[in-house]
Amino acid sequence: MTRKANARLAGITFLLYIVAGITNLALAQPRVTALLTIITSLCALVLGVTLYALTRDEDPDLALIALTCRVVEAIPTEEGRVNAIFFAVGSTLFAWLLLKGRLIPAALAWLGTIASPLLLVLLLLQQGGLFAAGSSWSASLTWIIWLPMLVFEVWLAFWLIVRGVAAGPRTAVE
Repeated sequence: MTRKANARLAGITFLLYIVAGITNLALAQPRVTALLTIITSLCALVLGVTLYALTRDEDPDLALIALTCRVVEAIPTEEGRVNAIFFAVGSTLFAWLLLKGRLIPAALAWLGTIASPLLLVLLLLQQGGLFAAGSSWSASLTWIIWLPMLVFEVWLAFWLIVRGVAAGPRTAVE
């Protein structure tokens, strides 16, 4: 696929992933949840592949690790926080590669580069038992933790759909 096609597919998939994920949280019906889980898993795989295709020229090793994190994230588990940790690692790496390659606006790339590792740290702290009360989706702490990622991903989705990625210089941020 072309860079433009990968960017558009990634943008559309980001939006589908967000809608399916939030709908899955809002509806607690087993049949709907099973279908939405499959949709979000497929979205994670598509995002991994398309973002890998867009960022592999910047650093193939980091892009492959990020892709692998998205693959692991796509595997449904009972403990959703583990999937979220792999999501945050993959997002951190992809955001860094988008920033490094100047593939998207710097402000957008910096938002992802800051929001993703912050999310990762908080998820790891929750996994360790800290902020356990904030791990429920009805808790305000959960929304505060996830809101910067939501803003980043929605902004990124629309940017990828409308503008795509730059084919600019490889050495943007050393």
